[in-house]
Amino acid sequence: MSFTVAVIGRPNVGKSTLFNRLTGKKLALVDNTPGVTRDRREGAARISDLHFTLIDTAGLEDVTDDSMESRMRQQTEQAVTDCDVVMFMIDARAGLTPLDKHFSEWARQSDKPVIVVANKCEGKGGDAGYLEAFSLGLGDPVQFSAEHGQGLAQLYDALVEQTEFLIPEIEEDEDPEGDVLNIAIIGRPNAGKSTLINSLIGAERLLTGPEAGITRDSIAVTWQEDGQTLRLYDTAGMRRRSKIHNKLEKLSVSDGLRAVQFAHVVVLLLDAQSPLDRQDKILAQLVAREGRGLIVALNKWDLVENQDEVRKKVEKMLDLDMPESRGVSILTISALTGRGLNKLLPAIRDTYEIWNKRIPTAQLNRWLEGMLSAHPPPAPGGRRIKIRYITQIKARPPTFIMSCSRPDDLPASYQRYLVNNLRESFDLWGTPIRLRMMKAKNPYADKSSR
Repeated sequence: MSFTVAVIGRPNVGKSTLFNRLTGKKLALVDNTPGVTRDRREGAARISDLHFTLIDTAGLEDVTDDSMESRMRQQTEQAVTDCDVVMFMIDARAGLTPLDKHFSEWARQSDKPVIVVANKCEGKGGDAGYLEAFSLGLGDPVQFSAEHGQGLAQLYDALVEQTEFLIPEIEEDEDPEGDVLNIAIIGRPNAGKSTLINSLIGAERLLTGPEAGITRDSIAVTWQEDGQTLRLYDTAGMRRRSKIHNKLEKLSVSDGLRAVQFAHVVVLLLDAQSPLDRQDKILAQLVAREGRGLIVALNKWDLVENQDEVRKKVEKMLDLDMPESRGVSILTISALTGRGLNKLLPAIRDTYEIWNKRIPTAQLNRWLEGMLSAHPPPAPGGRRIKIRYITQIKARPPTFIMSCSRPDDLPASYQRYLVNNLRESFDLWGTPIRLRMMKAKNPYADKSSR
């Protein structure tokens, strides 16, 4: 797919840093001094399999005279005219400014799709500014850090959503109709990942063998099944970090971790003959942190003698170590013989559907009313914490904001109570749930300050 994206925003919000990261080169000068960028700059950018032209622009100033700032603004206006998508960037740590609001309205009037990028969200310093960005009314903002590269998967999803109207360059193995379901297969070395993909597609597409570590790069294999396009990512076996000394293996593992970031559903493949390795738990927790849907597949099941005991141990491990993805599907398969593979694709589709699920706000607040009646929030210091409403701000994974009078005082145990009941009430099994607490505004604050 070929399209053009213009990055705009007020000075010093991180546009050039984003430009350098997505183009993979330090083409734009970056400094803490506002106004370093003056002319618009174009470069070939890439996020995973998305290739596009990116335009870096000068910081927007509200001037229309003959000054240099005004001429810089004209350059930005031309970039918006020439582009297909506008990427409007704000500094989440500084919060929304009047200039941000002014130019967001200008971006809206451009009649181009707009993606709001809340930059500098590393750590928790940008949470408030990120939540404020919803008030711009330009869709769900992307929580991002151009400096650290966090949020690339969310930016990828936003770009895909906003460029669906463009005519893609159809490659021979791509499906021009419908979305591509990205599936990453991960696990320890020699778990059978390449064999599994070969069995699924019915061809010896990937090199396999008894030796551990054959796969080095993350290989993408596109596959058609029941009219749907699936892209399977075979990844290198991931050992414990303390056991990795070879530079090539480090690069291979890093490539596999990137495949997880861009996947929709991740299949964690375990060797059923030794399924309880500490590295398997670490990989499962990594998938949850990245917010991906998860399926656990016990491979080489035909070689296991005490099958009931092994399955119960795996279920117990996931319940104890993976509360973020309770209810994850556990499948028993043999990639070599094909046993159990007929259940894998339906499980992947079910998990993908849950990962994409959206719940109406009215339904959520009826649920919340019942939860508060059954178990009211605590009252630290004798003052009851008030929870006013809940709404879902995004899917992939399901993410919710809850308005609370004192979010810092709400115990983690009570938040777990809410998340667990969300999962049970709305069948959100096998996917992480994000619950963010937002401090409720005092309606009398402005009056008392007058």
